[in-house]
Amino acid sequence: MTDLQIGLLVLGFAAVVGVVAYNRLQERTVRREAQRAFGSSHSDVLLDEPVARREPALGQSDAARQRQLEAMPDERIDYVIVLRMPAGISAAAALEPWRALEQRFGKRVLLAGSEGSGWRRLVPGEHGSCNALRASLQLVSRAGVVSDAELIEFRSEVETLATRIGATVAAPEMREVLEAARVLDRRCADADVQVALHVVGELDPAGVAVALAGIAEAAYHVAERADGLTLILDVPRVPDITRSYEAMTRMAAHLAHTLGGRVVDDRGNALDERALAAIGAELEPMRRQLAEAGIEPGSPLALRLFS
Repeated sequence: MTDLQIGLLVLGFAAVVGVVAYNRLQERTVRREAQRAFGSSHSDVLLDEPVARREPALGQSDAARQRQLEAMPDERIDYVIVLRMPAGISAAAALEPWRALEQRFGKRVLLAGSEGSGWRRLVPGEHGSCNALRASLQLVSRAGVVSDAELIEFRSEVETLATRIGATVAAPEMREVLEAARVLDRRCADADVQVALHVVGELDPAGVAVALAGIAEAAYHVAERADGLTLILDVPRVPDITRSYEAMTRMAAHLAHTLGGRVVDDRGNALDERALAAIGAELEPMRRQLAEAGIEPGSPLALRLFS
């Protein structure tokens, strides 16, 4: 075989390897984009092995709903654009074009107004006038960080709204805000945990129904399963993590005693007082991690961030 033939074979092999490597890189990129769009890498339970995410079977408490309704635009998790109107505008006139953004982005957008003495959420039926608005898009949630395209679209829509109502616009640099959002998302991932305790056994269905009816406004959620009940604590969404966890463990023990069952983890392993205490000890570092990020568990900010 001549040197020319060998050289051509080497070049051909290198070309094939290059094509394969490029295709694998493209596949990996597409897969990561799909995961970011449709999934979350956050942990859901205080266990070594990942398990499928459990959505609480019962809705959030009235107190949690009220805290979420009180949420205001927050630069820690939102992209906030300030609009100023020298002549002022009524709340109704500001909300009318805002409806299009709510239809497009849903609960991820908030609008607040000010007459010069503090900010208030603007919601349908709001009266009064404003000389400044804060329009925000939530950047971080359990779904991850919004895409560059979504943020560009939001900013464009708000600038169009500003032109319509005769407002000037002040907006932060998008690249810096997105990078900060990605850092926050990574910091919060380890604290995004759900703890589940299962009360299982040959339980009396009537007793289970009574137990479910008797648990209301608890910090944890309760759901039926084929062989009993599951109590779930969504850690970052409760105001007092330690007290809420202790209340859940007491209720699990009470239900196991009164219904003739036992308390187990996701793998069916029995949980005694020592095991339950060990799980509880792991929750304080998570609370500290959230506090260091400026996020108080159970606060309106946390309810939005971990949604």
